[in-house]
Amino acid sequence: MSDAGEHERVAAGVFLVGGAELSDDRDCLVYAADLGELVLIDCGAGPGWPRIRGNLRSAGLDPARVHTLVLTHAHIDHAGAAAQVAAETGCRIVAHALDAPTLERGDPVRSAASWYGLELPPIRVGLSFAGAELGLAFPRGTLEVLHTPGHTPGSLVAVLDGPDGRVLFAQDVHGPFSLEFGSDVRAWRRSMERLLALDADLLCEGHFGVFRGRDAVRRYLESQLAAHP
Repeated sequence: MSDAGEHERVAAGVFLVGGAELSDDRDCLVYAADLGELVLIDCGAGPGWPRIRGNLRSAGLDPARVHTLVLTHAHIDHAGAAAQVAAETGCRIVAHALDAPTLERGDPVRSAASWYGLELPPIRVGLSFAGAELGLAFPRGTLEVLHTPGHTPGSLVAVLDGPDGRVLFAQDVHGPFSLEFGSDVRAWRRSMERLLALDADLLCEGHFGVFRGRDAVRRYLESQLAAHP
């Protein structure tokens, strides 16, 4: 990786800016959306945040402009950098109410931080919603946030309709599932059926990359359902 940073354009205004190959091998895939205000979908485990900052700049995005950080769930590979991001940008942190206590306590078990040998710095969740869905309005579009429990009790996805179609940010739909995380495979299967009904054109997954085209998205989601009967 060059010092100047790297990124991948996913769709109009949407970029992949973090992950094992882009920032740190402990990071989930981190996505940025320029909606007139800069939105991050997850932020990695923490040590890779300086790389992610550089990757944002390489995409023409100012990391100081991060307005909203959506945490798809409370695991450290997705949320570990949240305290750094909030301290640098003053951004709003969005999470579901069922995962917010894990984030606010820095729970080492529920956050899987103990799996990674890292610590999750406690954060304050600025917007903790308890319902099934939430619309986040921005100058250039609305990000729909949907509660999709299963991997964790407060797992969520985000949906963005734009010029390149419907983009679904659905991290860790593949699991894994553990009692330590509060996983619920039955709830996950219901959530997966909800994702299938969205007919997304692009799927931005948390560790396995971007799936393009409705058929490819459907095949991937159905393959995960088949793997966990």
